[in-house]
Amino acid sequence: MRRRALLALVGVVVAIIVTSVTGLVLQGKDEAGTGPQTQLVIDGPTPPASAPDEEPAEGQVEGTPEETARTYLSDWATGDYESMRELVDEPPADFAAQHRQLDDALSAQVVRLKPGKVTKTGEQTAEMRFTGARKLAGYDGAWDFASTLRLAVRDLSWKVLWTPAVMHPDLAEGGELVRIDEPVSATRFVTKEGRAFPHESYAEPYLAELGTRIPQPPSGTEVGWTIELRNPAQPPRVLLEKKAAASEGTKTTVEAFTQAAAARALDPVQQAAIVAVRASTGEVAAVADRLGGREAFTGKYAPGSTFKTVTAAALLDGGLSADSQVPCPATYTIPNGRTINNYQEKDHGSVTLQQAYALSCNTTFARLAVQLVSADRLMEQAAALGFGTSLATGVGGTCGSLNRPENPDALAEASFGQGTVEASTLCMASVAAAVQSGAWHPPRLLPADVAERIEGHAPPASVPLNDTVTAGLRSLMSAVTTEGTAAGSELPEGVSGKTGTAEDWQGGPDHAWFIGYKDDLAFAVFVKHGGTGRNAAVPIAARFLRAL
Repeated sequence: MRRRALLALVGVVVAIIVTSVTGLVLQGKDEAGTGPQTQLVIDGPTPPASAPDEEPAEGQVEGTPEETARTYLSDWATGDYESMRELVDEPPADFAAQHRQLDDALSAQVVRLKPGKVTKTGEQTAEMRFTGARKLAGYDGAWDFASTLRLAVRDLSWKVLWTPAVMHPDLAEGGELVRIDEPVSATRFVTKEGRAFPHESYAEPYLAELGTRIPQPPSGTEVGWTIELRNPAQPPRVLLEKKAAASEGTKTTVEAFTQAAAARALDPVQQAAIVAVRASTGEVAAVADRLGGREAFTGKYAPGSTFKTVTAAALLDGGLSADSQVPCPATYTIPNGRTINNYQEKDHGSVTLQQAYALSCNTTFARLAVQLVSADRLMEQAAALGFGTSLATGVGGTCGSLNRPENPDALAEASFGQGTVEASTLCMASVAAAVQSGAWHPPRLLPADVAERIEGHAPPASVPLNDTVTAGLRSLMSAVTTEGTAAGSELPEGVSGKTGTAEDWQGGPDHAWFIGYKDDLAFAVFVKHGGTGRNAAVPIAARFLRAL
């Protein structure tokens, strides 16, 4: 039977059923015969239809726009996309697929369609406003929408002029509706004060790792979601969203304001990191990492002249003082060994140990290490400041490492942080913290008992420095910012520190370092391939500290 006759038959059947009734609900189901039922809600009497055996006169238009529009919605209600397609003028090849993909993308099912009044817009054009609703997984109630069926006569038959906007009024050709699920861990991590982490904190990889290490409670994970409209050449627009309820949260040692200051200090810089530590406890007050992953905790790089702090501790423990006179020539040749150069081969003559440290004299530290510090003694001092130690931060991590120097050349290179010496940003922050507090405390990102439970082992013990070494190192680090390589910078008053410029053993540009402390807050700034510590790392530290 011709399509017009079929349309007419549908109209007659519907008219009989709805006579003297104000509404009718026809229920259908999806193609698989399961899932939410779709209602076609028709208000008011159905327009009369031609008798099924009535043939149109030559040149007469088959059917009516009402018949086509309502049959289209009836087919949609039953999920009969092929029948819908027959009613569309020049339907796209993926007509059915577009409907299925939209529902699949939204985890949705159309559950209600309600036709409106058909309005003639021309001799052979018309339109009908209709409303609908979709049921979305995880959403109470239904998501209502309203759209328009535009119709026109094509080949003496009323057809739907279909566009994606029929499925949703804001959907353009080539556009899509996307559902973005956003799982919210029942174990949420907050700052020490119980606040959410700052926006773009650059600590996200650390929080994600914590989420994998702390067991989820039996209630599992809540999921929030967003429905986003993505049309070509337009910014994405959120149409609907459901926020998952967040848990109260597990507190970390991170301080909200300190973390925000660290993150904003890194905003203009790529491939850099800041770690700040409370010197008196070892608690990580901030970790802003733009190196990728958790490199500030796990990545090891040559620390350059910041390692002179370790060598200086061994020298002070061996009897030297900050006022001891030492040579700082432009070059120093190790007996039967290699020649060590100062930066830009500067010759500073005879200076105090404090000045040699402040001016970052490679030749001084190489000579003193070879003459006064044995390989074993340097290894012991490095170990006392965390090198080679298994940390229990809560997310893993490493401090630093160095091979035992087997000859004077290797000992000299190690004395100023080259050769086999490697350290993480976390490690060098804890070295600076040890100078400020007088003891090396193992760094951690969680309360000590929680970190121990996650890591599966107890944290290493704190290691005190003797008072003479502590006082000497404080004097040395203070001189760096008042008369040394960080003097005249924008650092705030009261900062002590040490710059470092380290050769990349893989042949890339030099790495830049600056470590230090102000009051009870110690820190390390590392810029991968940044150049000199003075030019690359100190300005970042200045922005960070001035924001506190």
